[in-house]
Amino acid sequence: MPEPRGTHEHNYTCEEVVELATEYVEGAMGPEETTLFEFHLNFCDGCETFVDQIRASAGAAGRLGAEDVPADVRERLLEAFREWRRS
Repeated sequence: MPEPRGTHEHNYTCEEVVELATEYVEGAMGPEETTLFEFHLNFCDGCETFVDQIRASAGAAGRLGAEDVPADVRERLLEAFREWRRS
C-alpha cells in the first residue's frame, strides 16, 4: 500500500506530480504537501516544465469567456463531456 501523500517519508514520483499538478497550481495543497511537491520540481526539469505548462494553460483558459468559444466547438466539447459522464 502506498504511503499517504504529504509525509516526509514520501517522495513524489513524476506520475504523482502529473496527477497533482492542478491541485498545486490552484493552491489547494497544504504547506507540507506543497513543500514536498516543490522539492520534486527542484530536481526534475521535466516536471517543472509540465507544471509551468499547466499554469499557463489555466491562466489562458481563465481569460476565455463563453462568447470566445465558437458555437460548434462549444457543442462538441459539451457532447464530449456528456459522453465522458455516461461512461
